[in-house]
Amino acid sequence: MKILVFWDVYGRIWRNSLKKELSGLRQKYNPDFVVVNIENATSWRWPIEKHALELEWLWIDVLTTWDHIFDNMIKIKDYLDKPDSKMIRCANFIENDEYKIAWRWYKIVENNWKRLLVIHILWEVFMKFKVTSPFLKVQEILEETKSEKLDWIIVDFHKEATAEGYWLWFFLDWKVSFIFGTHTHIQTNDELILPKWTWLLSDVWMNWPLYSVIWAEYTSVKKRFLTWIGWKIEQCLDKHYVVNWVCVEIWDDMKCINIEKIRIRWSL
Repeated sequence: MKILVFWDVYGRIWRNSLKKELSGLRQKYNPDFVVVNIENATSWRWPIEKHALELEWLWIDVLTTWDHIFDNMIKIKDYLDKPDSKMIRCANFIENDEYKIAWRWYKIVENNWKRLLVIHILWEVFMKFKVTSPFLKVQEILEETKSEKLDWIIVDFHKEATAEGYWLWFFLDWKVSFIFGTHTHIQTNDELILPKWTWLLSDVWMNWPLYSVIWAEYTSVKKRFLTWIGWKIEQCLDKHYVVNWVCVEIWDDMKCINIEKIRIRWSL
């Protein structure tokens, strides 16, 4: 079984890059499932329903998010509430009896009689939200789904700190097939098979203008660094872009056997 993971579709240009590259990558890798992060799909903010559907029509199986989930909520809530929505939120936002956060925090998808569970969690450090323990939340989900006869399990771990990522990866070794980190914005070179055959990659990276500061135009960021004043950050519109993917191959016994990092540079 093969899965293509595409992280952080960023605005209109990256939606177009996804459309441009996905067909060729499907032909080359013949993936069983495609998982895409679309947190910034609408002008570097949480996507509106129109853009979620635009990507869903590309035959993507699961759409993940991250810590900006409540941006543009009015324009995405109806889509999130649909029983057949392909979007999942981070699982470990804090809830209580008075206030429940709707929408699914994991998703099971099926293809050719094989079933994949995708879990999405948020780390506790350097985030603007307080969340419950990602370790305990993943355990809860695995317990909740243990009767589902799953073939493969992958975890999208949205985090800032690498060390905590490694703790989770060893914590989940053999319990899941593949764990990939996101949000540190640099594709890492630390893909690793853990002792019990779970694969990890600290960060998939994002898809953005090649000559930018994490998608931002350099001169607008420069003013912040030199003055510490919260100047408005402008989106970089440079015509050179980089697209990052990961292809993961997993055996039927949930053991991950191969991971290939894919990087594509292109210009408008």
